Amino acid sequence: MQRRTRLVLAPLAAGALLGLALTACTPGATTTGAGAAPDASTELTTDDITLTLMSTPESGAATEATIAAFETEHPNITIEYSQTNYEDYNQSVNLNLSSDQSPDIVLLNAVANTVKNKLVLPLDDYADLYGWNDFFPANQLNQWRVADNGTTLGDGGALYAAPAGFSLVGTYYNKAIAAELGIDAPTSLTEFEAALKTANAAGALPVQVGNAEGHAAFVVQLLGQGASGADTANAWAFGHAGATFDTEANHDAAQTLADWQTAGYLGDPTTVNGTDLQGAVDNFIGGKGLFLVDGIWDAGKIGEGLGDDAGFLPFPGENITGIGTSVAYAISTQSEHPNEAAAFLDFLRSPEASEQQFAQGFMPDDPTVAVAEEGTLQGDIVAAWAEIAEADGLVAFNNNATATMNDALKAGTQQLIAGQMSVGDFIASIQADWAAAHAG
Repeated sequence: MQRRTRLVLAPLAAGALLGLALTACTPGATTTGAGAAPDASTELTTDDITLTLMSTPESGAATEATIAAFETEHPNITIEYSQTNYEDYNQSVNLNLSSDQSPDIVLLNAVANTVKNKLVLPLDDYADLYGWNDFFPANQLNQWRVADNGTTLGDGGALYAAPAGFSLVGTYYNKAIAAELGIDAPTSLTEFEAALKTANAAGALPVQVGNAEGHAAFVVQLLGQGASGADTANAWAFGHAGATFDTEANHDAAQTLADWQTAGYLGDPTTVNGTDLQGAVDNFIGGKGLFLVDGIWDAGKIGEGLGDDAGFLPFPGENITGIGTSVAYAISTQSEHPNEAAAFLDFLRSPEASEQQFAQGFMPDDPTVAVAEEGTLQGDIVAAWAEIAEADGLVAFNNNATATMNDALKAGTQQLIAGQMSVGDFIASIQADWAAAHAG
């Protein structure tokens, strides 16, 4: 009989998490400070109203499935759901929020310039009314707390989004290929690199990477934070004064990525840089790759494609860490129904909504629903999440450290993989982007 693994949500990293996102262009003048706080109340209108909600297919599937349950509980409130593919969404979310047809509720993948330009409402009054500060560990909300300068994140800032579920980036592996090559699931970086060497010698692709959108940055980040620890990594990702990307751990991480490319562990560099994430997932499902570094948002697709051969584990390192974020929603400053929108955000932590999040591959707000068979892909993910949480090892996405950081990481990792940039220049380019956003 298979054991079942239950998720236990321990307090997470001292820093917090940020949404995976390409950052968005923001129209209009740059301003600082929060949008106007609404007259918050849990008393909802009895009139028939319609809220509009905008998300992406990856993050929004569970949210869309939750809408019907909310509408049943609030029959006078209709929620119209719309979605746009991930990259287009992040390119357009601020434009949509600033338009005269702004959605009421939006998926917020990154703070970027959204708060600085007062496009979403502060939610602290709702957090008090609904008890979010007691329900969520502080560091799960800190990722969406923003200081008055609009860029520094963490404890002490105003809250601008509420979690619906949580994602995690770790390491998928193909159990069938591993078994054929006599490879056990690695528990250290030394074992991981030995597995890469074994796979390469046998003619199997060691790591499937699609870097057309810059996802090789996941590898650099996981290698770096695995060496430096989560606190150091989060301080930089949150924009804390004095933090720097120019560390020995990040130099070694970038050099390792370059070395893996030279050794042939990633495959042809033109192919790597020309393949997007979903293309890499398709290749991995097709048996091309022993490992794939990716988020649990693709767990459903990978589990369906590989079946019992799909495995997942934390990326191995000296420190147990993962890259993580919450799937979080914010309320437009232009919403005419902020109280009703906040009621929906509160509903996202209900058992019904949590079950939908878990079914779609995300870790739910309500941890009691996260139960999976040990040895299954979902069981591996639950175990990895618990292990990383226990180690306080969850780190925000480097991609979201500034509004332009994803572009910097995409360009830098592509040039590293193509052999067109030195490790020193890569580190300098990333820190320069960060310093330009966080100076002062």
